[in-house]
Amino acid sequence: MKKIIIAIPALNEEKYIKACLTSVLDFIIPKNVVHEIWVWDGGSTDHTVSIVKQLQTRSNLIQLYSNAMKTQAHAMNLTISKAEPDWIMRLDAHSIYPPNYLIDLYQVAQETNAGNVGGVWEIQKQSDGYLDLMAFCLITHPFGVGNSQFRSGDRPGKVDTVPYGFFKYEVFKKIGNFDERLVRAQDYEFNQRMIHNGYTIWLHPKVRIKYFPKNNVIQLLKKYFFLEAPYNAYMWMVAPYTFSLRHSITSLFSIGLIGGGILSIYFPFIFKFYSGVLLIYLCLGLLSSIQLAWKYKRILLILFMPLIFFVFHLGHGLGVIKGLLLYSFKKAPFQKNNQNA
Repeated sequence: MKKIIIAIPALNEEKYIKACLTSVLDFIIPKNVVHEIWVWDGGSTDHTVSIVKQLQTRSNLIQLYSNAMKTQAHAMNLTISKAEPDWIMRLDAHSIYPPNYLIDLYQVAQETNAGNVGGVWEIQKQSDGYLDLMAFCLITHPFGVGNSQFRSGDRPGKVDTVPYGFFKYEVFKKIGNFDERLVRAQDYEFNQRMIHNGYTIWLHPKVRIKYFPKNNVIQLLKKYFFLEAPYNAYMWMVAPYTFSLRHSITSLFSIGLIGGGILSIYFPFIFKFYSGVLLIYLCLGLLSSIQLAWKYKRILLILFMPLIFFVFHLGHGLGVIKGLLLYSFKKAPFQKNNQNA
C-alpha cells in the first residue's frame, strides 16, 4: 500500500476551511492507496478550530495539529518530520478542489516520474462590488500579474512552479525541507531547488483549483507591497537560483520610472525616450481596462483600472526594492530574529 499525507496549513480560515475540507473528503482515492488529512492550525482566533473539530466527527481521516510558528513552511516541515509517506500533498485552506484532484495528480506523478505535480488556479470572483471586482481583474489579467503557467496554462508539461504541490517524499530526503526564513515564496524557492537538483515540476491543467484571493483591491495591494514583494527580494538573496526576469519586472519598472523622471529633467533626449515608454505603458493599461470594462459590463473600470495597474506595478516594484535594502542592511525579519536570538 502507498501512503499519502495531505497537509493543510491554516490560520483564521473560518470563511473557507469547511468548504476546503469538504472538497478534500470527496477526493477519489486511487486503488492501493491510504491517505490522511493533516490540518496545521497556526493559532487561529476565529472559529477555524471548532469547524475542523466538527468535521472530524464526520471522518477520522482528519487530524488537527498545532503549528506554533504559524507559517506554511513550518507546517510543511512538521509534516515532513512527523511522517514518512510516499507522497505529501500540500493544500491551501483558501481553495476548493475537484473530486479528481488527488487521483489525477497521483496518476500523472506515476506517468511522468515528476518530483512535484500540480494543477491550475481558477481565481474566484467573490462579489460584484467594485473593490472585489478590481481585485479579481488585477490578478487575472496578464497586464496585472503576468501570465504564469499555473494561472493560464492549458497544456501539460514542465514548468518552474505549480500551486501547492504533490511531492514525492524522497525529494525532501535528498534536497532538504522548506526554507523557514521565507514566510512567503517558500514554495517557489523549493520548486526551483528541485529543478536545480534535477527534478521535474509538472503542470497538469485538467486539474482546476478554485482559489479565493483577498476579497478587495485595497487588501490585495497591501498584501503584495508588505509581504509578497519584499519576500521576492529575500528569496533571491538567500537562494540566487530563484531569480527570474518575470519576477523582477516591477522593480525595473519602478527604478526606470523614478530614475528616468529625474534624468529627464537634465537630459532632453532621455525625456523623449522616457515619455515614449510611459505613453506605451499608459496605452497598454487603458486598453486592458477597456477590455475588462467590456467583458464585465462595468464602464467605471475604464477609469479605475489604469490607476490600479499603475499603483500595483509601482508598489510591488518598490516593495521588492524595500526588501533588497532591508536585506542589505540586515533588517529583514529573519535577520532581525537571528540577531535577537
